[in-house]
Amino acid sequence: MNNLFGNIDLLGKGLDASWLRNEVIANNIANVDTAGFKSSKVDFESSFKDALKSGSFCAKTTRDKHIKFNDTDNIEANIVKDTATTYGMDGNNVNIDYESTELAKNTIFYNTLISQVKSEFRKLRMVISEGR
Repeated sequence: MNNLFGNIDLLGKGLDASWLRNEVIANNIANVDTAGFKSSKVDFESSFKDALKSGSFCAKTTRDKHIKFNDTDNIEANIVKDTATTYGMDGNNVNIDYESTELAKNTIFYNTLISQVKSEFRKLRMVISEGR
């Protein structure tokens, strides 16, 4: 029973990271003309990969080749400031084309995760209503 919402918890972590990424990208775009502004990025994927490699998650599996999931507490999104690059003479390093592309990519990622969460709840609803 403890692992009933394991997939939803994991998807929730991805949604939180995607929402944070959206806020960071919007902040970067808003400061495209601010002298000395340094852009930031959200790093979620590396903590997710690290958790997979360390085996810190596992779930009830029915076959040996299933991916193991369990503890999502150690998976977090981190904001990383890019201080190494400069695009403009004013010290600003926001590339509006890159940020716009990242915003579109993040929107697709977020909508995909929302669809997955809806699918998980549909499955739970079907189980609860015994397939009716």
